[in-house]
Amino acid sequence: MSDHRKMEAGDPEAVWSSPLDHAINQRDKDTLEMVRKAVGAKQIELAYQPVVQAARPEQVAFYEGLIRVLDDSGRVIPAKDFIDVVENQEIGRVLDTLALEKGLMSLADEPSLRLSINMSARSIGYPRWNETMKHWLAHDPLIGGERLILEITERTAIVMPDLVQVFMADLQARGISFALDDFGSGYTAFRYLKDFYFDILKIDGEFIQDIHSSPDNQVLTQALLSVARHFDMFTVAENVETLEDAEFLASIGVDCMQGYFFGAPTIRPPWWKQEDHRLQA
Repeated sequence: MSDHRKMEAGDPEAVWSSPLDHAINQRDKDTLEMVRKAVGAKQIELAYQPVVQAARPEQVAFYEGLIRVLDDSGRVIPAKDFIDVVENQEIGRVLDTLALEKGLMSLADEPSLRLSINMSARSIGYPRWNETMKHWLAHDPLIGGERLILEITERTAIVMPDLVQVFMADLQARGISFALDDFGSGYTAFRYLKDFYFDILKIDGEFIQDIHSSPDNQVLTQALLSVARHFDMFTVAENVETLEDAEFLASIGVDCMQGYFFGAPTIRPPWWKQEDHRLQA
C-alpha cells in the first residue's frame, strides 16, 4: 500500500513527505556531498577574523580561525552554510581536526599569533583530533602559554558537560585556553558555568546588533556581562558592525569585540606571505 493510501487508511506509521521536506532533505544531502568532496580534495581553508581590545580597538587581542570549504568552482563557502548539516556526522569531526591542524600550523609559522579555533564537544575523544593535539603539544610546547584558544559552542557543551569538564581541565593544565561560544543563545543551563571554568565568554551576536539603540539588548547584554564577571571570565562581543554599537559596548565594560566593523574574515591574514587571490571569506 502506498504512503498516501496508508494515510487515508489511518495507518499511524505512514508519514507525509511534503515538497518542502523533500527540498530540505535534498539540500542537506547536496551540502554533505559538497563538504565530503572538499575534504577529499583538501579544499579546506581557515579564514581569520580579528578580535580587538575594546579599550584600544586598533590593538588585536587574538584572531579567530573560521573553517571554510571550497566548492567545485573554487568559491569559498562559510561555515554557516554547512556546519549544521555536518555537526552530527563523522565528517564534522574531520573538519574539526582539519581546523585544528591548520590553526596549529599558523601558530607555528607566526610566533606572535594568538588564535582561537572552533570545535564541537562531539569531537572530544575523536582519535585523529586527539592525536593531532598530542603531537603538536609534544613537539612545540610554545603552542601552550595561552596562544591557542579552543572555542566550544554553547549548544554542544551542554550535551556532555562531564566530558567537557575533564577535557578542559586536562588541556588548561597545558596552557590552552577555552572560550564558550555563542553565549546566551539559549542552550546553557547557568548552573554549569561554575563547573566549566571557561576562560573567555563570547556573547552571542543576536544581543549585540543595534545594541546602542535597543534597550532590551542593553539589559540582556549587561546581565550576561555580570555573569561573566562573577565567574572571572574575559568577555568578547560578537557581530559588532557599527561604530555606535562598538562605542556602547566599550562604555559598559566589554573586554573585546569582533565583527565586520573591525575586519571581515580573510584567508590572507596580515602575517600571510603567500599571494592568494581570495581575499575575503
